[in-house]
Amino acid sequence: MKSTEQLLKLDHELVWHPYSAMGADLPIFPVVSAQGVRLRLADGRELIDGMSSWWSAIHGYNHPDINAALNRQLQSLAHVMFGGLTHRPAVQLAARLVEITPPALQTVFFVDSGSVAVEVALKMAMQYWHGKNQPGKNKFLTIRHGYHGDTFGAMSVSDPVNGMHSLFAGALTEQFFAEAPQCGFDQPCTADDIAPLQRQLQQQHRHIAAVILEPVVQGAGGMRFYAPDYLRQVRSLCDQYQVLLILDEIATGFGRTGKLFACEHAGIEPDILCLGKALTGGYMTLAATLASREIAAAISAGEPGLFMHGPTFMANPLACSAALASLTLLLQSPWQQRIEKIARLLQSGLEPCRGLPQVKDVRVLGAIGVVELRQPVVMQSIQPRFVDAGVWVRPFGRLIYLMPPYIIDTADLQQLTGAVTEIVSKI
Repeated sequence: MKSTEQLLKLDHELVWHPYSAMGADLPIFPVVSAQGVRLRLADGRELIDGMSSWWSAIHGYNHPDINAALNRQLQSLAHVMFGGLTHRPAVQLAARLVEITPPALQTVFFVDSGSVAVEVALKMAMQYWHGKNQPGKNKFLTIRHGYHGDTFGAMSVSDPVNGMHSLFAGALTEQFFAEAPQCGFDQPCTADDIAPLQRQLQQQHRHIAAVILEPVVQGAGGMRFYAPDYLRQVRSLCDQYQVLLILDEIATGFGRTGKLFACEHAGIEPDILCLGKALTGGYMTLAATLASREIAAAISAGEPGLFMHGPTFMANPLACSAALASLTLLLQSPWQQRIEKIARLLQSGLEPCRGLPQVKDVRVLGAIGVVELRQPVVMQSIQPRFVDAGVWVRPFGRLIYLMPPYIIDTADLQQLTGAVTEIVSKI
């Protein structure tokens, strides 16, 4: 068995990590186990997880119910192709998702990741308009500061400045962008907020298949919160100009903002909905794209008479079983009260950061807490400081944020916010 030092050396030589360079001098911390909200490192240290493994492990780690569901499924069927075959976990999960999402969404397409869920949504919108004999509606409109994933279609509708457009210029499809609203979550949406998107729809609706947005919370593009009223007005404009509405709830779905789905804050329904991340409770990679029956019917009636997508591991039985167990855990728990408590503790725990000169803003919505700095963090130095404080927090750019598991207790959350406050005060 190789030592930790040998494993880290091999990792350094062989393994690409997300958004990193091979051979980069960035700290890497080997994890050997996880339980509840704690990650145990190879050197014996335990870290309180403030990130829910990129917002997915909402029930924490090593949960006995999800473990049992996976063990049961493993005894009968680990995987089978989904072309021409089906299985109980996939059908049951589809039915559960249709039950809990907005009523207009009646069909489910399973994929392997959030980025691919967005790709599928874009393809669905384009094929819908092909089926309606309007193939010229093949572009997309979105707002700046968004993030929808790292594949090419998803990149094309992510922020053109903070995203990767310059690197892949000439390869990405050019889409339409409007200025993001400036109205905060608790503020009214003014005419000035909606005007940029409205102008784009007025001028370009004949070319636009759909508007795609992250509802209420723009995630990795800046952790920005905006008013639900903006979503209501966008829904109305999409109807007026005959444009579909795609909502990307990969980060916000399954309770993170205080509603089961963030679009519920606005009381609207999308035509297409993207889900992922917390779908399996962080156990396995699985995502889903839901659409209305109208969209499914138009695609099925048009050329070539079928939807042109089909991942190899689509609707993997293990992943579907994990998702069913995770959804049961969530819906049978007092998740609303837990989110409300987390929000209160994040608000009080991060508030001391607001008065620091290096801090631009502090904001909280549901189980999301954000400290926005005036200057970007230096990862080489700040990451080990969080680890030394006994917490796992992964900043990016100017943002230090927390998205803890829903099961976190008061003491652990206070340790998280205390570590953020202490470390930010010394930047």
